[in-house]
Amino acid sequence: MTTLADLDHKQLIQEAYRIEGITESQCRSIFLDWALSLPVQLDDQSAITQIMAHYGDEPQDHPMTQVLQQGLDKTVKPRRRGGWRSRPRD
Repeated sequence: MTTLADLDHKQLIQEAYRIEGITESQCRSIFLDWALSLPVQLDDQSAITQIMAHYGDEPQDHPMTQVLQQGLDKTVKPRRRGGWRSRPRD
């Protein structure tokens, strides 16, 4: 069983919810650091779901809640930008 201590061992998400006036951009940086520090054996989607369940009492309009929700959104696919492969060939 995965505990909150396993999921947020650096307490990054917890601190994000405590910072008054935190911006979405700052939350994205915190989220990236958190995601990169997850143990490899943990599924990131499951980890996000568990984190969101734990912090479910936080306001829905909190920037970290929004960033976590975006992390669950599987409909957004990464797009390649720039580079020589993006140009049409003649």
